[in-house]
Formats: sequence, C-alpha cells, structure tokens
Amino acid sequence: METRQRSVVKAVVWNAMGLAVMTGVGLIATGSAAVGGAVALVNTAIGLTMYVVYERIWAGISWGRNG
Repeated sequence: METRQRSVVKAVVWNAMGLAVMTGVGLIATGSAAVGGAVALVNTAIGLTMYVVYERIWAGISWGRNG
C-alpha cells in the first residue's frame, strides 16, 4: 500500500512530464484543427508509453511504501 504522500508526488511528477511533452509537441505543431487533433493523438500515444515506463520505474522504488 502506498502512502498518500507517495501518491501525490507520483501524480505531480506525472503531470509535469505530460505538460513538458505536450509543450514540445505544441511547439513543433501549427495552430490548425487538423494538427491539433494530430497533436492530441501523438500526446496520447506518447503519454500511454511514458505512463507504463513511469509506473515500472516507481515499482522499483521503495520510498513511501508501507510494509
């Protein structure tokens, strides 16, 4: 079972990483609706991949775990 602090830290870090990725993709893209949709799809694909890697890394960190 995770502590509340660990869960909050994970959520904050995850959202910061997502913001950085979306900002990078947005800088590359234009302002059109078609590109906006593509950016959303790319962000979703990257986000899913990053989330899996992120969770696997956190699974190996013992900090904040009870027991």
